[in-house]
Amino acid sequence: MATHDQPIIIKKIKKSAHAHHGGAWKIAYADFVTAMMAFFLLLWLISMTTPEQKEGLANYFAPPNVSPSNSGAGGILGGTAIDQAGAQMAGAAPNATMDVSLTPEGGKDGSLRAVLGGNDGKDNTRLDASSSTRADPKSSYDPNFHAAAASIRQAWQAMPDIAQIADNLLIEETKDGLNIQIVDQKGRPMFPEGSKYPLEITRRAIAAIAPILQQLSNQITISGHTAVGEQFNNARYGAWELSSDRANVVRSILGEFGLGDDHVNAVVGKSTTEPFFPNDPYMAANERIKITVLYDAPAVPNDLHP
Repeated sequence: MATHDQPIIIKKIKKSAHAHHGGAWKIAYADFVTAMMAFFLLLWLISMTTPEQKEGLANYFAPPNVSPSNSGAGGILGGTAIDQAGAQMAGAAPNATMDVSLTPEGGKDGSLRAVLGGNDGKDNTRLDASSSTRADPKSSYDPNFHAAAASIRQAWQAMPDIAQIADNLLIEETKDGLNIQIVDQKGRPMFPEGSKYPLEITRRAIAAIAPILQQLSNQITISGHTAVGEQFNNARYGAWELSSDRANVVRSILGEFGLGDDHVNAVVGKSTTEPFFPNDPYMAANERIKITVLYDAPAVPNDLHP
């Protein structure tokens, strides 16, 4: 039988692509992975920084904006102090206790009431800042020291090149007085190794505080400190000599920029005897200069002349 007349049937199958599901989830997933990586990187950086570096970062992102008012107790620096409308840290409550200390140990008793005046809380009598200071010369909150510390911080913040050593500059109020410390950081010393002369940036930071210290009636002590483990080529020149020489050079710089000799009570070298971190005497921060403004005023007023 002939089959030439049969029709040829060609079946064509069209394959259609699946519907597009969208790629938004990929972007969300990438953002999530990036955020997690940044989070763990932040945790690692925090674990690697020292307490001083953490404090410096906190001060950098939330610098105090000191604003004088007429509510101060008078005295140095124009007779002004800080009030509730003045310096506030970012996010701080309006009635929070103010403290200009740069270190965690600086958070001691004391409040705005000590500067602004108010009731003493015991017999409901009026208390002003000047009388409270005279009654307790070693109070943990001194209005003059508060204003001086704020002025020092302002002077440093007004110098852009000082920002790179902000972690090396510490201020705190202690039982002895107002401590101003210039400390070494790992990889960022304030003095060349083995030298009694400071780096130029350190010299400028020291010079900036001389006029402020001159306005105080209180005397100061300057002490030099070194870390354990420093090597000396000269057998007759060691940590005691270096710490003493550094303290004396700091005194000379302060005098060059306006601090009178009658403001200096003592200049001493402490060597390694008083480490900043007793548990780690080899730490770089143990190498430092400490300037202490003493609470006790001199027996003879500085402005008294024969």
